[in-house]
Amino acid sequence: MTQQTTSQPDTRAKNYIGSTLLFLGIFSTATVVGILLILGLLTTFKIRWKIGYAWCAIIGWMTKVFCGLTYEVEGLEHIDPKQPAILLSNHQSAWETLALRFILPPHSVVIKKELLYLPVWGWSLLTLKSIVIDRKNQRASLRALLGKGTQYLNEGLCVLIFPEGTRAGAREVLKFNIGGAMLAQKSGYPVIPIVHNAGDFWPRYSFLKYPGVIKLKIGPVIETKGRKATDINLEAETWIRNAMTKMD
Repeated sequence: MTQQTTSQPDTRAKNYIGSTLLFLGIFSTATVVGILLILGLLTTFKIRWKIGYAWCAIIGWMTKVFCGLTYEVEGLEHIDPKQPAILLSNHQSAWETLALRFILPPHSVVIKKELLYLPVWGWSLLTLKSIVIDRKNQRASLRALLGKGTQYLNEGLCVLIFPEGTRAGAREVLKFNIGGAMLAQKSGYPVIPIVHNAGDFWPRYSFLKYPGVIKLKIGPVIETKGRKATDINLEAETWIRNAMTKMD
């Protein structure tokens, strides 16, 4: 299947129609799910996780039906659901913020404070043990990441971090922030790098989504005990950069 690029966008009518239907599907269901998650505070995290998992899986199905966009995963065997780990993924679009919810085992996600300004849905993210950071206050953000991150890892959850801090362009990998590696150094939990090319088909800041197959690759475990954060960060970033260059 022909890969889409931002230099030669596919502007056929079906892509506008499919992208519009997907937008309406996300918009119309997000509030309902957000309310369910907030009400889920009366239950357990396991039940709330299942609600979020189901919604993201439904969005994945809509993405396939409306936009012809699917995905394939390589290296899932590197993740042991019973072994908490720090998951470091590149960040190119909204796709991975949804898809990783149902591809990966239960986990906490590091999110920016601005997401909490979204009525209902933004608030509901707190019910899923998200770690909120303020990008304008790096010291407070690092304290929150190290404190909450270690707590959730000790509870048996993985912690998902997008160390670039913002969405990059297609096939681009930005310099990694060191927070995730510092969490690994402090906690001693392993790091698992994740790379994907979602930006080829679901570009950042773009309304249009294009048909194709997103490739997501999960790398081998990076041991962190007794290592410096800078070394851990460099190894994870290097693996992701190299894996990105080898993607078709």
